[in-house]
Amino acid sequence: MEDALQELIAIAGRHAHGRRTRTAIPRVTIGRSEVPTAPLPELCQPTALFVLQGAKTVLIGDRTLRYGAGSYFVYAVETPATSQLIEASSAFPYMAIAFALDVGLIASLLIDHKPAVDGDNFVTNRVDDELLDAWRRMLRLLDRPAEIPVLAPMLEREIAFRLLQGPQGAKLRQLAGADGRLSQIRRATAWIRSHYNEPIDVTELAGLAHMSNASFHRHFKAATAMSPIQYQKQVRLLEARHLLIAEPGSAARVAFAVGYESASQFSREYARHFGLPPARDAARLLARGEAATPEID
Repeated sequence: MEDALQELIAIAGRHAHGRRTRTAIPRVTIGRSEVPTAPLPELCQPTALFVLQGAKTVLIGDRTLRYGAGSYFVYAVETPATSQLIEASSAFPYMAIAFALDVGLIASLLIDHKPAVDGDNFVTNRVDDELLDAWRRMLRLLDRPAEIPVLAPMLEREIAFRLLQGPQGAKLRQLAGADGRLSQIRRATAWIRSHYNEPIDVTELAGLAHMSNASFHRHFKAATAMSPIQYQKQVRLLEARHLLIAEPGSAARVAFAVGYESASQFSREYARHFGLPPARDAARLLARGEAATPEID
């Protein structure tokens, strides 16, 4: 396993350009950093994240994930989170591979796949030899780009299959199944993200997910580690940060645009979440040339 991991680190290092590199392989991104980072709020997309070297923590609601080298986690639902790189240096950079999930591909694999046992939604797992080998063969294609159109789809299918077979597979089944819990919860989270500046009616959201109120609360918390109200608040704050960067101006104007009725409450919650008041945080990000809502890496 160690030899395969070292080969992946070497390949990823050759092809990484900056903190985040979209590779020639569809849905595969390489993350790299030579320095630890401050906590960074973001919206995680449905992705399998595999850390090759270094370490990071991710806070999701009231749960904390810790990744070490050789561990991975499946984000099955779009989830507000706060990530922090805690082990990274010029000698041993943090490096990770992100694999954006193709729900249609996963659904096609469910026909013949034996279900796994449900587990904790918020733990990372050590990669096994079969999944590691599939990843190694996938990244080798970066050195043979002419082979990507033919071999990458087959290897993507194998990686998805290995993920389904592993301890995170239950989440993928629920994500891909039309009547699965995560699929139903995603309808609600999608509505919240599209209507983040509107009041939430939890009963209507439960109906959208085809669940009772009690069942909806339970499954929403299991999927996102937060309540629907907390989820909406984090989405509002992330969108507010994006607006402050894209169109610098009045924090009060942004507060009302994202659905707050009180500018002072917005400023308090923004500072609590991002560590600085709105205007100062936006100025800091603009000075660093950072995006307000980066993708997971």
